[in-house]
Amino acid sequence: MTDHDTIATLARLSEAPHVQAARAQRAKAVLATQACEDLLLGPGLADSLPQAERLAVAQDVAADSGVDALARHYSAAAQSLAAPAEDARWQAVRRFAHLLATEPAAADRAALLALPTAGLATPDVVLLAQLIGFVTYQARVLAGVSALAALGPATDGAPASAPAAPEAPFVHPANLPAPGEPLRINGYTSETLDWKSWLPVVDPASASAEQTAVLDASHPKARTSDFYLVLAHQPQVLAERSQAFNAIMYAPLGLPRAEREVATTVVSRVNGCVYCASVHAQRFEQLAKRNDVIAQIFQDPQGAGTNARERALVQASAALTRAPGSFGAQQLAPLRAAGLSDLELLDAVHAVALFAWANRLMLNLGEAFVPQVG
Repeated sequence: MTDHDTIATLARLSEAPHVQAARAQRAKAVLATQACEDLLLGPGLADSLPQAERLAVAQDVAADSGVDALARHYSAAAQSLAAPAEDARWQAVRRFAHLLATEPAAADRAALLALPTAGLATPDVVLLAQLIGFVTYQARVLAGVSALAALGPATDGAPASAPAAPEAPFVHPANLPAPGEPLRINGYTSETLDWKSWLPVVDPASASAEQTAVLDASHPKARTSDFYLVLAHQPQVLAERSQAFNAIMYAPLGLPRAEREVATTVVSRVNGCVYCASVHAQRFEQLAKRNDVIAQIFQDPQGAGTNARERALVQASAALTRAPGSFGAQQLAPLRAAGLSDLELLDAVHAVALFAWANRLMLNLGEAFVPQVG
């Protein structure tokens, strides 16, 4: 689809025309993914995180994610560059990358603030966070696309057989608050939360023209949002990430929007991201006019889902989130058996992968809180 497409190359998609056809329908997401890699891992960024360090971080994160083909890709890209100096600053960078890649909820305020203590300026901390998040996303896209290639096309006879998903204990809506009223289960909620950065944010009054432009393009409330104001320290990266986000979450046709919200809520619950779980629980309720599956996900994603299709979506989303290195056709087979097309499967993979990235930004750059009323 493009002159340079890392996912297609590493997943050997020339041998999987059904995946190529699905990706052709998601050309914006494919192009945005490659553009993010080219920016984050290429030589063009002017910062104090040299390209050699960024490639070494990417290799470590891909390896920590269990996606060896991607780790080899970044190792090969770094061959012509001098290895990073093994000093205290570099050790702090590697420790943070490993923690955020493997235990995102543990990458707390103390872990983040160890980076400025080690000598990284705020824009470089933001760049590192975006880089780690992107590679966790890319690893899951590669794992999911490879699994779809191995699964084979939907038109090959009958749907793939798969073991029946276990029945989930059904939470009757009569026992839940009405949709639109907050759920509060196991520390997760569907109420509206706010978010505070642990790093200094860009002051809109003194922002550069590039920062102002990306803030205005990102969200109507970006100039008053700590999340966007901290990410605006790296305006080019924020702009590319926004392209990927919009291309995945708002693409027409394919997996219904409500089911994309189910998948992203599952990812957020597995990763321990209370803020993202609240946002996407709300969006599911707004689209589906019910909250039963959200209550089940908040309670325990294992077995959540009010029907076979939902259960298959929840389980595949959790599996790709937890262990992309062992994700394969067998995890997608129940979704194919439930009737999902190649495009719907690709949309599910993209949504799950995207929130590996989104959760890590929310979890490691600041914290959620309940806003004061009045």
